[in-house]
Amino acid sequence: MNLSWWSIFVVLAIATLWDLATRRIPNWLVVPFLLAGPAVSVWRHGWHGLAASLGGIAVAALITGPMCWLRGMGMGDLKLCAGIGAWIGPGPVFFALVMTAIAGGIMAVGYALLHGSLGRSLDSTGNLLRSGFRGAPRRVASLDNPAGLSVPYAPAIAIGTVLAFLANHG
Repeated sequence: MNLSWWSIFVVLAIATLWDLATRRIPNWLVVPFLLAGPAVSVWRHGWHGLAASLGGIAVAALITGPMCWLRGMGMGDLKLCAGIGAWIGPGPVFFALVMTAIAGGIMAVGYALLHGSLGRSLDSTGNLLRSGFRGAPRRVASLDNPAGLSVPYAPAIAIGTVLAFLANHG
């Protein structure tokens, strides 16, 4: 396993623990991680590495950006995903985010069942998706709603990224 994957795993472990404890992913962790990805890629692979790194950031932003705009996920989650994309490139980060979505969905259903709010959570998810098609985010199912049930997403990001690693290196 190379330096890139060790760096990713360390950041994911810290982000997961921090998110579970505080429901936030701190900038002091994800911003340097995001900025280091292109630098390491250039150092290891030249301009092709930079292109792959920027492509990974773009894929992560395109996939997670709409959920941030709708306030269904936080900017820390987006920056963490973009950082992972910066380190592993567009193809692997796409696969990692697909696995993240599956893991996050399973975790959200489990969390809602545990808290006895599955029906309300599904209604809120529908409202969130409908608001996106209307062009203006509603606050019914968002991080801004203090009455809403939020699930820390860094664990799902970690699971998705580890699955992407195993798929490529297993």
